[in-house]
Amino acid sequence: MMTNKFTWLHRGINEIFPERRDSLDPNENLIERLTKSDHPLRVKLGIDPTGADIHLGHSIPVRKLRAFQDAGHTAVLIIGDFTARIGDPTGKSEVRQQLSLEQVKENAKTYLEQVRPILDFDTPGRLEIRYNSEWLSKLDLANILELLATMTVGQMLAKEGFALRYQQENPIYIHEFLYPLMQGYDSVAVDADVELGGTDQKFNIAVGRDLQRYFGKKTQFGLLMPILLGTDGVQKMSKSLGNYVGLSEDCLSMYSKLEKVPDHQVEQYFELLTDLPLNDIPQNPRERQKLLALDIVSQYHSREDALAAQQTAVKMVLEGDMSQTGAVPEFSLASVEFPAKLFYIIGASGLSKSSSEARKKIAGGAVRLDDVRISDQNLTFNFPAELDGKVLRVGKKNFIRLVKN
Repeated sequence: MMTNKFTWLHRGINEIFPERRDSLDPNENLIERLTKSDHPLRVKLGIDPTGADIHLGHSIPVRKLRAFQDAGHTAVLIIGDFTARIGDPTGKSEVRQQLSLEQVKENAKTYLEQVRPILDFDTPGRLEIRYNSEWLSKLDLANILELLATMTVGQMLAKEGFALRYQQENPIYIHEFLYPLMQGYDSVAVDADVELGGTDQKFNIAVGRDLQRYFGKKTQFGLLMPILLGTDGVQKMSKSLGNYVGLSEDCLSMYSKLEKVPDHQVEQYFELLTDLPLNDIPQNPRERQKLLALDIVSQYHSREDALAAQQTAVKMVLEGDMSQTGAVPEFSLASVEFPAKLFYIIGASGLSKSSSEARKKIAGGAVRLDDVRISDQNLTFNFPAELDGKVLRVGKKNFIRLVKN
């Protein structure tokens, strides 16, 4: 029976496996292992740097990793610099494009900075950061053949995604079969007691248990968390669908998106993305959205910056600047040649009909950059990074967020 002491463990969890709650065997009941272990448990989370950005959906298992840290256990964060070169085939209808080592390294640079606001990097013994190339790059052909011999083709084809692709006669490449085995071998290499992941990771986590058993190790528990729906409340959060909130976004963009989360999604967002007591959430739908947005933005920026973003968002709504859909429209600076004058960017973005009209708007005091009035008609920026994330407004109702790519 779960006690209040372990309420944190079950918050936002879809499934713990294996989980026989009536068992006193620490290999069948996670609470028993947590209670009876004479040392901190080793809790594994693997992140493959297949892209440069992390969004709130990715943060859910990272937050659970922090909960284990706060309970006195050791977080083992694995940067999948080796597995990322294959790419997890889970949920994919076709083979992933293989990444080069250079691409993986470039993507990995931003990952730790983006999870830094979540994890405890400072308390000794609470965090290990490992790169799985440390052990996977050392496997020779004999080792790989040994791994492959632990599973049958039938077992692999039972994996969701592989089965569908096989039925649809879409190609499945042999190297893709290696992915779950390599992720599983990570658990062997770091002696994981627990592995965290989304509900779509059950197969891969179970492979880790099988490999630990094969190599004579204590087997890990799997903790599966829900897949977060995006800000549209319909589809899985995804950058490609535009329904995401990135961890590295500016305060105003984060706040503006989160305060418009659909009512039916708000409770899930509170449960998965905050530590606020769920029985203390305001009943008024608008107040719930505002509290949600303020709390999440405060996690990745300062409380002061989050409050300032809230005030700016309210002001923009009152002035008629914000659309009812919530997110600030974006304009990519990739199409602009730098150095560039601001009046040219205004014209290129469509906030004015031409560059000459944009100059007149600046002269008339109608142009603001992050709510700062611009008066210099020849204001020039040398690099896209100087403008990345800033909100550019012309008049009261026309606004965009500038992004560097």
